[in-house]
Formats: sequence, structure tokens, C-alpha cells
Amino acid sequence: MAAAAQSQQPSNAETVQMDSLTKVNGSIDIQDLHTSAAKLSIAENATVDGSTDPVKTPFINPSSQSKLPTPPVLTEDQSTKYSKLLSSVQGWTTKPSSTPNTSAIPITDSDRIWLTRECILRYLRATKWDVNQAAIRLQATLTWRHEYGLENHSPEYISPENATGKQVLIGFDINGRPCLYLNPGKQNTERTNRQVEGLVFMLERTLDIMPAGQEMLALLINFDKKMGGDRPPLWQGKQVLNILQSHYPERLGRSLVINIPWVVWTFFKLINPFIDPATREKLKFDQDLRQFVPPTQLLKTYGGDVNFVYDHDVYWPALNELAAKKRAMMTERWIKAGKKIGESEHYLRGGEEAVGNGSVENGHVS
Repeated sequence: MAAAAQSQQPSNAETVQMDSLTKVNGSIDIQDLHTSAAKLSIAENATVDGSTDPVKTPFINPSSQSKLPTPPVLTEDQSTKYSKLLSSVQGWTTKPSSTPNTSAIPITDSDRIWLTRECILRYLRATKWDVNQAAIRLQATLTWRHEYGLENHSPEYISPENATGKQVLIGFDINGRPCLYLNPGKQNTERTNRQVEGLVFMLERTLDIMPAGQEMLALLINFDKKMGGDRPPLWQGKQVLNILQSHYPERLGRSLVINIPWVVWTFFKLINPFIDPATREKLKFDQDLRQFVPPTQLLKTYGGDVNFVYDHDVYWPALNELAAKKRAMMTERWIKAGKKIGESEHYLRGGEEAVGNGSVENGHVS
């Protein structure tokens, strides 16, 4: 195992074992991957399709150089507030409509599986442990997810937005956060709502492939010379910020921005008042990204060692199949554990213990 971890090229034995995981009707068997990965000799930096040079599809696992964070232990007061909010959320049968004089919308299983223990805690942290405000914001996001039509944004609908690879989800940073690359210089469509929907779609896929024990993502943005004087309009920047801050709280772990032209600095100055302080602290500009992402999982265009070539016909189906199978695994585990609101994301993503009723004692899951 040690030798395999140090090499990017699998041995013959590893290749056979990888084939048993990935060559199921030409695709990944995600269930086998999660239940067997710790026992099998999976090659370091293995990709979905086995490509190495060039790499054409996402990496399956974080690098051995990535260290997942230790979950924080809740204080007695935080545990009490979590339990209070959980009890309230478990009683919800509907979510409000944003349209006046319109009936409330029934809560669905899709809503219930989204309302994990960690999700509820993220909203509590985002509201500085104000139970009432956290409940209001949770309901607002449930409404937004329904009315924005997240589940109706299919890979086929979003596909034209990413035909040039202006967004790429590949690799993990030093803390095991999935890396979502934004390449504005590869902009290929007119300024429409689907551009923002495309970003939200990729955010959701980033969450799909997140490893057990990690809740955040890393955003990498390269404003290369191709961008020239073009920049997103202010309304679009504000819309994206509003979505991130309102409906994906505590999800951005780090934002790494390189090659910033003066027009983009001007844009950042314009939207700066709309960025909350916590998000602002996570922004890093024009730094050596190898200190944040293992070089073996960092694209060459960002200073890493990965020779990645974007081929939409290869990458797009591979990413979406990977994400779909991980979602299916999470749903299967959620059903098996009793379909509870407040289930553990760690369990859903392949961890061993389910929360069941989502209760917490002394800051630990029970």
C-alpha cells in the first residue's frame, strides 16, 4: 500500500482491482468503491476513467497528502440549541411559498434527506446560534431550492454552458475539499439566467462528490488573459453572492483567485460591500496554490502537476454519472437508516454509524 500511495501509476494488481471497481458496464460502481476502497489497493490519484496523461475525468479520492478536519465538539449550549431546532424541523410538513396568497408546499423526501445534522448545524453557525433565525433561513432555502428548480436542471440542460470547460470539478485540496475551478476566459454563452444556473448545478455536483468528514469546497478562479476587458455584470455577481451566502452557508472553505486583471479588481471592489466578512477572509489572491492543493491534484494552468485536457464528451458524462451514483448511494443509506431528518452526512457519504434520530449528547452524535 505504501508503494502504491507514492506512485501515480498503478501496479498490475492495482489495475485489476481498479477494473473490478470501475469497469461495470463502462462506468464506476460507486457502492463497491465506498465499501471497499479502504481494503483495496486503489492507485494514488486514480481518475474515473483511468486516464493519467492527459487526465480527462475527475479524481476518485483525495490525495494521501490531504488531511480531513477533525469534527468540532459542540458546547453544552450549542447541543441544546441544536436539539431544539432539530425537534422543530422534524415537525415540519410544509415549506412556505414565496408567492403571496399561495398555499404552502409539502415537504418531500428530497427535503428531508437534505436536512442533515450537519446542514442544521451550518445554519446555526451562520446565524450565530440563533435558533429562530436558523429556522427561518432553513425554510427560505427549502423554498428557494423548490422554486429555483434545482432538481429540474438536468445535465442535458446545463451541458451547453460547460461545453468549453469554463467550470471543472476535479481534485481535492489539502483538507479534502473538492476543488471547483472557474475559468472565465472560456466563457461561451450569452449572459442569461442559465449561466448562474450552471454555477449552481456545479456547486451541487461538488457537494455530491464530497468525501465523508468534509462539508466545504475550494473554489479556484483563473482570470487568464483571454478574459480581456470582459467581466460578469454587477447584477450577476450580486445574484451569485446572494445564492452562496443565503443558501450555501458554511460551504466555502477557501477561494483561490489568480491572474487578476485591473478590470476584475474593479469588479471585486464593486461587489465587496455585498460580501460578508467571513467569506471575505477566505479569499486568497495571486498566491502559490501548491500550498493549498496537492500538486498531484492541482491543474498545470493553476501551478500544479496535472496535465488536464477538457474533452466535454468525455468529462461531462463521467462527472454526472459519478455524482448520480454517489447521490443514489446516499439515498439508499438514508432509507436504510430510517429516513430521518437530522441524519449524519458522514454516514450518508460512507461512514459507519448512522445518527438515526439525529440527537446529540455532550457535543457528540448519539
